[in-house]
Amino acid sequence: MTGYDAVVLAGGAARRLGGTDKPTLRVGGRTLLDRVLEACADAEETVVVGPRRPTARPVRWAREEPPGGGPLAGLAAGLRHTAAATTLVLSADLPFLRAETVRALLAASATGGPYVEGVLLTDLDGRDQPLVAAYRTEPLRRELALLATEHGSLVGLPLRLLTDELTLGRFPHPTASFDCDTWEDVATARARIRDDGSVLDEWISAAKTELGIDLDVDTTALLDLARDAAHGVARPAAPLTTFLVGYAAGRLGGGPEAVAEATRKAVALAQRWAAEAAAAEDHAAGKPGVDGVDGVDGAAGKADSPR
Repeated sequence: MTGYDAVVLAGGAARRLGGTDKPTLRVGGRTLLDRVLEACADAEETVVVGPRRPTARPVRWAREEPPGGGPLAGLAAGLRHTAAATTLVLSADLPFLRAETVRALLAASATGGPYVEGVLLTDLDGRDQPLVAAYRTEPLRRELALLATEHGSLVGLPLRLLTDELTLGRFPHPTASFDCDTWEDVATARARIRDDGSVLDEWISAAKTELGIDLDVDTTALLDLARDAAHGVARPAAPLTTFLVGYAAGRLGGGPEAVAEATRKAVALAQRWAAEAAAAEDHAAGKPGVDGVDGVDGAAGKADSPR
């Protein structure tokens, strides 16, 4: 989904973490900030409010005045660099935020009706999370300007002064709204990354980011290839074969189609190896009708069918 800007607030003091630079803490091998930036990678403009840090993708940097002036001051600083009609507002400590959740949040905001000025996530206990939200930009600017006029400054003002003035919808998502405020939260996030059913997806995503690869491939097909190579040839053949498939796909120009074609060829080869091994075992056992492995009969014929 396009047509939105993102403002990521990354300038907090992290007092409950002893002043540690929270956005740079790593969960699943990637910084919290990079995980959030990946979730909003299709924003037209991404503004990170806070001190400059290394990031996996380019962003625009901004600072609130004075530094450490609080979320409303940070949000106002970020909005100075945006132009889209919708602004996605995120904190920089959301380890489980995903692109699909961002898309769903934006869709809920777009279909909420003419009087809805934004949609924010709610956590497991139903509490509002105003720093995981999609807002209409014009009302956001309006209310920030009114608050600045009323109080003389936005510094130190709580977020509820802003959200109380907006007509907001709610989007429950306890996983995506999980944030890392304490060391216990960080430990929980690190453990959950490795324990839940998405650990392989987490690893692949981290590896692609580290290697500078932006490529969606059929993970199931590659795992099936590794299984066939391990069982039909030898266990060390699995990682070596998947490496060779990647290299061959690169030689073919890269892309999902090249990976799929290289995988298909390697799977057919692994199946032929397995058919030969099965035929040899049957021949040694004196079983008739399985002497050929070139697609003429028995298991060998089935294995050769992809050619």
